[in-house]
Amino acid sequence: MGTLLALQCFHVLFLALHDWIPLGTLNDVAAVRAANPGRKLLAATLISATPFAIGLAASAIYFGRVYPAWLLWWLWISYAFLFVGELQAWWIPYLFLSRPERAARYQVMFGDTHAFLPARNGIRLNTLHVILHAATLTTLILLGALTAQQGWHTS
Repeated sequence: MGTLLALQCFHVLFLALHDWIPLGTLNDVAAVRAANPGRKLLAATLISATPFAIGLAASAIYFGRVYPAWLLWWLWISYAFLFVGELQAWWIPYLFLSRPERAARYQVMFGDTHAFLPARNGIRLNTLHVILHAATLTTLILLGALTAQQGWHTS
């Protein structure tokens, strides 16, 4: 439960701050802002971070206790949608489909960021996003373990 809460903290901080606070070669705030006007970027940040912040707050309230069914559903739905989005936005185009428009957009926003994987189909998965995706998968695995342990209680 502690690891799950820590991963939720990571996700909320990542989603809220990665486009706003420079992290050396891990992100390129200026490039992201150039590709996304201020209000659009702010709206995207709020929309993407809010469900995870709600889940984190509720998880903190119920820490050490059995999570109610609504919270388990909230977490499952939120992180499943995030993971599917990560697959569609990054991994499927990277591994299987050439999407030149997306590749060009990613090159503008992430072309100067650190990456350890080679470019494929015009997409270069940067290190910061690979860390996010690994954290999301780990969160889903821990949610599975927690759900199996606690079950779907109706409280």
